[in-house]
Amino acid sequence: QVQLVESGGGLVQAGGSLRLSCAASGRVFSINTMNWYRQAPGKQRELVAQITSGGSTNYADSVKGRFTISRENAKNMVYLQMNKLKPEDTAVYYCSLTVVSATPTPPYWGQGTQVTVSS
Repeated sequence: QVQLVESGGGLVQAGGSLRLSCAASGRVFSINTMNWYRQAPGKQRELVAQITSGGSTNYADSVKGRFTISRENAKNMVYLQMNKLKPEDTAVYYCSLTVVSATPTPPYWGQGTQVTVSS
């Protein structure tokens, strides 16, 4: 089993910054991608940022230039630096990861951390 625990969420004013962290533990082998998703009330969960095992990154258009994803492979950690936050960034942010496996394996998910941006 793999456990993911997010931290770093909170309340911040528009224009401010937050840094989310996610720690993976348990039977963590051959991590492929590490990802941040978010889900706002009444909306579908969306991919915010993704980082591959090789360090390639991918961002949602709405956060490009403001958010930065990074990872520490040795510690099984992934981070999301969020700058210039906007009220529309308010959501529950979820960490997830995929693994390289001989059999199909669904992504693992954390419990989420709330980010609230006030105007």
